[in-house]
Amino acid sequence: MKDVRKILLPLPSTSNAEAALVRGGNFARRFGAHLAVLHVRPDGRDIAPLAGEGMSGAMVEDLMRSADHESARHAHDVHTLFERYAAENPDIKVVPLHSAYPDDAPSISFTVARGPESEIIPAQARLSDFTLVPHPDSGDEVSSSETLHAVLFDSGRPVVMAPRTAPVGLIKRVCIGWNGTAESSSALRGALAWAQTAEAVRVLHCGDYQRRGPSAKDVVEYLAAHGIKADAVEFQPVERDVGKGLLAACREFEADMLAMGAYSHSRLRQLILGGVTRHVLETASITVLMSR
Repeated sequence: MKDVRKILLPLPSTSNAEAALVRGGNFARRFGAHLAVLHVRPDGRDIAPLAGEGMSGAMVEDLMRSADHESARHAHDVHTLFERYAAENPDIKVVPLHSAYPDDAPSISFTVARGPESEIIPAQARLSDFTLVPHPDSGDEVSSSETLHAVLFDSGRPVVMAPRTAPVGLIKRVCIGWNGTAESSSALRGALAWAQTAEAVRVLHCGDYQRRGPSAKDVVEYLAAHGIKADAVEFQPVERDVGKGLLAACREFEADMLAMGAYSHSRLRQLILGGVTRHVLETASITVLMSR
């Protein structure tokens, strides 16, 4: 499919990276696209202005060396994982990032950049069709979660969260979480690339989730205009939790992917009060496309 030509995959570390590589490779094959794997190394010099008052120059130097050593270890581990994946998947050709991509042939590249993740990754994402990120496990790998949010809020493109465990096969069953908002509309547009070749597509809606805007029936008609057959099913909250109800409806449909808008309310409000986006990010076991 020509709509997807470049997929960005930032890997801050090896945490959940193998599953993300497998998912990314499957996407590259499906779309005949290029998978651009990116590792961002923080610059140790950025630590100096953050050092606490009263720290001696020698202490700051030690802190910078320690950070640089840790950064080098992460870079080595991620590159080793990339090389192993490339060797095990020879059908995905390793090419330089800026070379001409083979037409309709999956390809992959590995690049290391140095600087602030929060600036480099969204900038790269703006010229990618979507960004795939490893699953951001709560607490353990904060950088992965920050990567996901940086792309969501500062790239203008969809972000796809890989599952924790390596998926088997291609995405065949797609759910679209719909609530009438601009965010869910953006996610719907991003999901078309998968929905057009899926075996089954379902639009999920809920009275407690719906905002002012088009209905789920309107979405089914929109998909039909794109040659996509879909049905609409209303789900109910589970234990008064819309997020739980949404994921339960996905499981009932045996979905491989959920597409949904992210943070219809402010991110701060969702972090304090909970919310559909937060619940899905923390507990989803399938591939999730989110868009703002």
